[in-house]
Amino acid sequence: MAVTTAAGRLGVSPYNESMRIELRPNWAEGDVEAVIRAAYRQVFGNQYIMASERNTSAESLLRQGDISVRDFVRALALSDLYRDKFFLSGPQNRFIELNYKNLLGRAPYGQDEIAFHTDLYNTYGYAAEINSYLDSQEYRDNFGDNVVPSYRGHLTQRSQKTVGFTRFFQLYRGYGTSDRAQGARARLVSEIAKNSASPVGSGATGAAIVGGSGGDREKLYRVRVTQSAVAGRPQVRRTCTEFLVPYEQLSRKLQQVNRTGGRVTKVDLA
Repeated sequence: MAVTTAAGRLGVSPYNESMRIELRPNWAEGDVEAVIRAAYRQVFGNQYIMASERNTSAESLLRQGDISVRDFVRALALSDLYRDKFFLSGPQNRFIELNYKNLLGRAPYGQDEIAFHTDLYNTYGYAAEINSYLDSQEYRDNFGDNVVPSYRGHLTQRSQKTVGFTRFFQLYRGYGTSDRAQGARARLVSEIAKNSASPVGSGATGAAIVGGSGGDREKLYRVRVTQSAVAGRPQVRRTCTEFLVPYEQLSRKLQQVNRTGGRVTKVDLA
């Protein structure tokens, strides 16, 4: 997603694809420090971590090249600190929401995903729940072994359901906030149970503002789309197009944009 004015208003500019943090071969000390900082920020939802709380053992193993970035992320998520901040401090469905957000970079798509992880924890325990995200094909496809997980729920992408866009902003409230500031209440229980989605706008602070469940069925929505280059065709400047779409056709239009390789940069009331 290009760094656009719309992206800035929604607060997602820092997560432009070109800013992904990767530990590449022949890295220097500054590179591994950047990875460690980014991993703490992502895994702990931008909460402040004191020096005494840091996982110095895992950091040392990463610096020595004994573990991958994915293993380092796993060590953070399996730590007592992560358990205390996210598992013991609130309901289980909030814990699952934050695992999706912090480890996979998106929101849950439906009740089936919540039910799967609830059953997984109840049957096999905490470690199995955490490992299920990090060992998933989805994680491997998006981050592999050497890329720090990052937020991607605001992007149109292959296999993403359209509700993922708006639900992401229920969990992500801007670059300057944190999971702790949002409290322990689960944010998607009602929306997922109703299989509904909320419209997204932007506030004066730059953070995304998500409305109540469902859109206004009597109004038009403006959808702004950036069209990516198509493989096998000449590389030309990306074009930005706007569509006016009735609420009833909004989901179908977003799916069409996704299939044709476009990326939605803004959805708001016309």
